[in-house]
Amino acid sequence: MTTAVDIVIPTLNAGASLGSALAARPAHPNLAFPTTICDGGSRDDTVAIARRAGVAVVTAAAGRGGPLATGAAAGRAPWILFLHADTRLQSGAGNVIARFVRSTAGKAGYFRLRFDSEEAGARRVERLAAWRCRSFGLPYGDQGLLMSRPHYERLGGFRPLPLMEDVDLVRRIGRDNLVPLDADALTSAARYRRDGWLLRPLRNLTCLTLYFAGVPPQTLRRLYGR
Repeated sequence: MTTAVDIVIPTLNAGASLGSALAARPAHPNLAFPTTICDGGSRDDTVAIARRAGVAVVTAAAGRGGPLATGAAAGRAPWILFLHADTRLQSGAGNVIARFVRSTAGKAGYFRLRFDSEEAGARRVERLAAWRCRSFGLPYGDQGLLMSRPHYERLGGFRPLPLMEDVDLVRRIGRDNLVPLDADALTSAARYRRDGWLLRPLRNLTCLTLYFAGVPPQTLRRLYGR
């Protein structure tokens, strides 16, 4: 019996990475993976790449949480997998997802963060992400998020936040209901190469701390940058 898992990928000028992300979508003989690209107004070839790949395309206002919510609402599958356009799931992800959806309806799963870089800084940030997930139950969006649609809808889904939309949702899921999945999410290191393997994590941590202190995401968006 085939089960469907909706893949939702928000995009904004993601032409450089989207093709690779779509090519790396998981596969499994007992799972179907209908895919929706939710585009926030790309001016490059993002939409053309998606249409050539034969996936659904919907549009939403530019932002973070809004496109994710719009993409989720466009599907009907009993499971949803949220991915970033610069993240590629690695070999074996289909089998891991199949095991999860057979037995874990009341929880949400996230993948192991890896960067497409051989630099030592990449390994340090990966270890930091693993520690953050173990200690605080805070996987970020670039690690993917897999959950049943009823669970997602009970929690109220993604809120239309310009930043911290992933933290907002995983806090509602709760640390005890988050499951690490035994597969890698290979993510672009472009921002870290541009900003530095020290400065970028410090900026992220500063934004996270200020968010927990009550600073509105609209204000934090200016600090976070692109």
